[in-house]
Amino acid sequence: MCGIVGAVAQRNVQGILLEGLKRLEYRGYDSAGLAVLGRDGRLSRRRALGKVAALEARLAEFPLAGHSGIAHTRWATHGRPSEENAHPHQSGDRLAVVHNGIIENHEILRGELEAAGYGFASETDTEVIAHLIEREAREGDLLQAVRRVLARLDGAYALGVIHADEPDVVIGARKGSPLVVGVGIEEAFLASDPLALLQVTDRFIYLEEGDVVRLSPGGRVEVLDAAGTAVERPVQTFEHGDGAASKGDYRHFMLKEIHEQPAVIAAALEGRLGERSVLVESFGPDAEALFARVKQIHLVACGTSYHAGMVARYWLERYAGVPVQVEVASEYRYRRVVVPEDTLFVTLSQSGETADTLAALRFAKELGYLGSLAICNVPGSSLVRESDLTLMTQAGPEIGVASTKAFTTQLVALTLLTLALGRVRGQDADEQATLVEALRRLPGQVARVLALDPAIEALSAAFAEKYHALFLGRGAHFPVALEGALKLKEISYIHAEAYPAGELKHGPLALVDGEMPVIAVAPNDELLEKLKSNLQEVRARGGELFVFADEQVALADGEGVRVLRLPHVEDALAPILYTVPLQLLAYHVAVLKGTDVDQPRNLAKSVTVE
Repeated sequence: MCGIVGAVAQRNVQGILLEGLKRLEYRGYDSAGLAVLGRDGRLSRRRALGKVAALEARLAEFPLAGHSGIAHTRWATHGRPSEENAHPHQSGDRLAVVHNGIIENHEILRGELEAAGYGFASETDTEVIAHLIEREAREGDLLQAVRRVLARLDGAYALGVIHADEPDVVIGARKGSPLVVGVGIEEAFLASDPLALLQVTDRFIYLEEGDVVRLSPGGRVEVLDAAGTAVERPVQTFEHGDGAASKGDYRHFMLKEIHEQPAVIAAALEGRLGERSVLVESFGPDAEALFARVKQIHLVACGTSYHAGMVARYWLERYAGVPVQVEVASEYRYRRVVVPEDTLFVTLSQSGETADTLAALRFAKELGYLGSLAICNVPGSSLVRESDLTLMTQAGPEIGVASTKAFTTQLVALTLLTLALGRVRGQDADEQATLVEALRRLPGQVARVLALDPAIEALSAAFAEKYHALFLGRGAHFPVALEGALKLKEISYIHAEAYPAGELKHGPLALVDGEMPVIAVAPNDELLEKLKSNLQEVRARGGELFVFADEQVALADGEGVRVLRLPHVEDALAPILYTVPLQLLAYHVAVLKGTDVDQPRNLAKSVTVE
């Protein structure tokens, strides 16, 4: 996604800004640009459509010189990918702005500015910010001008601002989108990700929500909080050895990635939530118009991603009122597909290179779908490049073959899709606000589940000598049971099956005996009492039950029944939460079995062949 770099230094900053952009290329983008201020107050800008290499070539031909500047890689939201829509955006020839995020009320502000005589050179919401700050800066003091403008913006943003009247100053601000300050030796830097600045510093200030910062000569850093009060934010040293390529203090990558889930879920939500609703523009500049036409969804994926799609079917039909058909990608293109009018084609893939899913997308383009949306973890992947709309899951690199954090962030992305469609289709505003607030609490609730790791490890001992297991769930938790069974079979090699709990008496009950452990997920929802009846059927046949239950559910340990209590969560988000203990259970059982947890036999991380 979009990346920001800024610098106030004792040297020409062009090289610093360009290297920072190169280090942000993993995030995905469609254009790049930078602007610098010379000591004479002259503002100069270079932009290019495509990769940072195109911008680098332009700078080689027309270099810039200045001791302060800002730079950006853009992923299109408002306006098509083009040089005109690339950042930085200017107001006149004295002010430039870079921006990550989405300004929800940009149309109202644009109308006001046009009425005041401002002309617009782009289709972006960001240019509105540039003109507003330019107007306010006529009163003096750039930092205060930025603060006055921020009070008028609805939505999410991280900003970098420079102005010719203060040629050695860079202003930064954040709300709903990350921004860090790099602390150098008599120099200061700004970035959306510390990775962008590791060539110049390993010391960072992580700005908090609502912070505004001024970087000035000598490495001076002044931070104001949301109330306008000067504050000191701690300087933290970036730990180089704790990256994605290292297990750190964890025994396996899989365990590390399970424990990263609170952070990556927060990252998946960053900049995509407004005060009471999802920011529809997160899906791309044409998303709102396209979503308004959607009458049906076909969702296509493989493996774990297919399970995510099965969960999403319950959400999309309940909260967005859209009929959904979920397909296994490897089967989809080998039958005669009937495409109802105004059907959105949605693909899910961790890598974006899954052969069957990619082939399904290409096949679908011939069938008359309304459009395509890819939910993916790898910017620049084939699936992302070839889809009309995209939403990146922000899970970061996932090394373990058995997907964990990529799955939960897919579920978060699908929740955002549900709410975006619901918003466009007139979902009750209070219901949307309730779910948005529940999403904000989710990372903390997942952290509480991870604190149960020792108890789940103790539970896993009961599986050490088992060869079969049965997982049960009802409603949206049937796909969660499927995912739990998949994880157990992938890494422990225990044969595991999953069924809707109501289907027990239609066959699977014949398998239940004292040697067949049965794992059930029991959230406190409208199907709880029916699930309890199903669990009684298991106990009556001598089956041993392991139940992951809501802390409010009246279930107790007893003979043949072991209950682990999870924090209460909003019904809609329970599938995300209940996935986590099943991941931990599979992990600890595999460790007891002595298997290769991170690289299980016969499996590959990215399935790039059919």
